[in-house]
Amino acid sequence: MPNFPDDADGEVLAQLEEMGVDLTQPLKIEFTIAADGEESAEAIRAALEKKQYVAETYYDEGEPGEVDEDGEEFGPSWSVYVKRQMVPEYDEIIRIQQELDAIAEPLGGFADGWGVLLTPGPGEA
Repeated sequence: MPNFPDDADGEVLAQLEEMGVDLTQPLKIEFTIAADGEESAEAIRAALEKKQYVAETYYDEGEPGEVDEDGEEFGPSWSVYVKRQMVPEYDEIIRIQQELDAIAEPLGGFADGWGVLLTPGPGEA
């Protein structure tokens, strides 16, 4: 049983392992980039595609009236998603997040985490 670093990324990997996910096999990992707005999201997507990433933008209308633990309302937001089939190795996940952050930051965005898609979405196999 691997010992993961004591941070948010290590915690996710440990949770996946506890769920019985085989972390030696490739999984579909989705990295999220938060953007300042539509223009920022589209610029980030274009910059990522120039670096050979497959990226898509997403607009979330938010949840008016709903607030997070800091009292901030879940308002409208733009995100860019990058999906990659890979073995979920801690160091590689960190490297990719740092690269995504370096691409997104000058364009008004930042790497905002990742997750594993354990079941296919609509139209995916």
